[in-house]
Amino acid sequence: MENPASVLEFWFGTSKDDAAVASERAKLWWIKRDETDGVIRERFEHMVRKAAERELDAWSESAQGRLALLILTDQFPRNMYRNTPEAFAFDAMAREWCKEGLRNNAHHALRPIERVFFYLPLEHSESMDDQEQAVALFRELMDSVGEAGREVFAGFLDYAVRHREVIARFGRFPHRNRILGRESSAEEIAFLKEPGSSF
Repeated sequence: MENPASVLEFWFGTSKDDAAVASERAKLWWIKRDETDGVIRERFEHMVRKAAERELDAWSESAQGRLALLILTDQFPRNMYRNTPEAFAFDAMAREWCKEGLRNNAHHALRPIERVFFYLPLEHSESMDDQEQAVALFRELMDSVGEAGREVFAGFLDYAVRHREVIARFGRFPHRNRILGRESSAEEIAFLKEPGSSF
């Protein structure tokens, strides 16, 4: 049976150096690979379902457990169900756990690299208010790490800003339109032809 510690070790590894974690786990986190998606589906799909059915709510009592829930509902579905509507099916649940954790300051008990994934449900939101909060949180995070980690965390802030710009312009992420059966406007179609328009 998986638990918060096993979810977090799978995602972050065992290094205590945040910059090293960001470098070593980049391929797992950001590169689209069928092999990675398959491994996550095989090992964790049943846990995602348990989280969705509220069977793991007790995990939210600790900061680490809450983070594990966020990874189960915000990150893993994007791998397991890539290019299908189900990739986004658990986003509202992830935002709920994220916002509750922000209200009770659970995120401040986490390492900076862990906080990145605590905040991503807001960056993935199509709400402008959530986007503004995400950018503020990533800016605060970057400012908290000092010069040694600034370059790594500046990159995370840059992505948050870019997500916010898309929502400010379109009110949604155009690259999700085809997956979710939404009709794209002419402006969105033109935007999607631009390099880097899809996250």
